[in-house]
Amino acid sequence: QVQLAESGGGLVQAGGSLRLSCVASGRSLFSFNAMGWYRQAPGKQRELVAHIAGGSKAQYADSVNGRFTMSTDNVENTVYLHLNNLKPEDTAVYYCNAQLTTWLKIDYWGQGTQVTVSS
Repeated sequence: QVQLAESGGGLVQAGGSLRLSCVASGRSLFSFNAMGWYRQAPGKQRELVAHIAGGSKAQYADSVNGRFTMSTDNVENTVYLHLNNLKPEDTAVYYCNAQLTTWLKIDYWGQGTQVTVSS
């Protein structure tokens, strides 16, 4: 059974940094077709923040490009999101996502971790 567990969220002042972690269990990171980080702010739809697919380089939303960095540690089976130069508009619940495509596409989600940026 695949499980994703996020951690690392918290309260930080504008301009600060955080590192979010997503530990995958049940399958190796290698076995997923894509990994991503999403976020959902109050009253807004969930949006894609960063994404790695097919062994390619990470892609980022325009709003975070140059400030956030996604990385993976295949030994620890963990995906990271490094958040730098945080802004109040980055406040949201951040979710880890893993996609597995066989004869259908399956999305796995973590429980989310809250990031709050004060001005």
